[in-house]
Amino acid sequence: MTTPSEELPFTEFIQRPTAATGRLSSVRALRLRRRDADDLVVMRAERADREGEVVDFTARLLVSLLHREGGAGLVESVLPEVLPWVRFLPDADIGVFAAELAEIAFAAAALGNTGPVAQLLVEWQHTAEVHADPELHAWLSRPSGQDYGPALPPEDGQ
Repeated sequence: MTTPSEELPFTEFIQRPTAATGRLSSVRALRLRRRDADDLVVMRAERADREGEVVDFTARLLVSLLHREGGAGLVESVLPEVLPWVRFLPDADIGVFAAELAEIAFAAAALGNTGPVAQLLVEWQHTAEVHADPELHAWLSRPSGQDYGPALPPEDGQ
């Protein structure tokens, strides 16, 4: 059985690549820590392919469940077990979240890029955080008395 992952400095990977990649027989992946940049992950291509297949299968299963009669209710009922912060969302938003999650997961799996799913989860978790804090929710949802118009795109470099 392999362990989830192992960390090592990027310099060690560069200096002893054969020894470092040899560890992949007993770990899922190597996390290469870098001082001045984001960490990197190295894993066997066959494992990455299998994990991609699982993500694709899971996305298709979720979409299929949501399209079945009663499936949306089933998915909505288990979301708080899978993502405990969902309990702070208003009931109406849980259905919106479930549908959006299925659509994004399906599209992301087709691209082989789970980034949009991770981003969606972060966005909805932040929404739950606002609902969990009554003072923050009241402050953010109160009328400002002004309409500032449409949001403008950021300027270059921002």
